[in-house]
Amino acid sequence: MPTDIVERLRLEVRRALEELKAKDIVELDVRGRTSIADYIVVAAGTSTRHVKSIADEVVRYAKKAGMMPLGVEGQREAEWVLVDLGDIIVHVMLPRVREFYGLERMWAVGGDTESEAAYA
Repeated sequence: MPTDIVERLRLEVRRALEELKAKDIVELDVRGRTSIADYIVVAAGTSTRHVKSIADEVVRYAKKAGMMPLGVEGQREAEWVLVDLGDIIVHVMLPRVREFYGLERMWAVGGDTESEAAYA
């Protein structure tokens, strides 16, 4: 188990997303590009219920790892739920919402896309 708190939290987020079968998971390493977070994780759910369940699982895993979320937004509509874990920001979206906003494309502009890790 990694000793770095951010790395441990990143692994817990990954486990939570995989546990509830989130789709098209992309992890963006934004260190050096912004001060808001070290990582931005984007994933998709197949329905609003799935999106909400995935976000709830991320919160549960983060709490289990000793990290209280700073905020959770969008749970009511559940088309796009943002979970702010401080050093890691998780976006869980419906595919059409994800395509429309294109967060991955926005963060890839001027960035090193090779340093970004995608996992399914």
